[in-house]
Amino acid sequence: MSKTVTIRVEEQLHALLKERADAEGTTVTALITRAAQDAVRDPRLEEAGEVFRAFLADQGGAFDNAFPGDAPCPDAPSRRDAPGRAA
Repeated sequence: MSKTVTIRVEEQLHALLKERADAEGTTVTALITRAAQDAVRDPRLEEAGEVFRAFLADQGGAFDNAFPGDAPCPDAPSRRDAPGRAA
C-alpha cells in the first residue's frame, strides 16, 4: 500500500528533476521516492559500508592469500562482484 504525498517545487527544480529522471530512465516520482528513502535511512548503514570498504582496501588481499589456488575464492570479501556482496 502506498500513500500520495504532494509537494510544490519551483519550475526550475522540476525541470532539473525531469532532466535527471529522463537521463536515468525513470520518473520524477521514482527519483523523489528514492531521495525520500535515502533521507530516512539509518546513517549507520552508510558508516558501516565505509568501514567495510576500508577493511577490504586494507585487508582483502590477506583473505585471498589465506586461500591460495588457481582462482580466487568466489566468496572472498575482496571480490566486490561476488554474488550476495553489496559493498
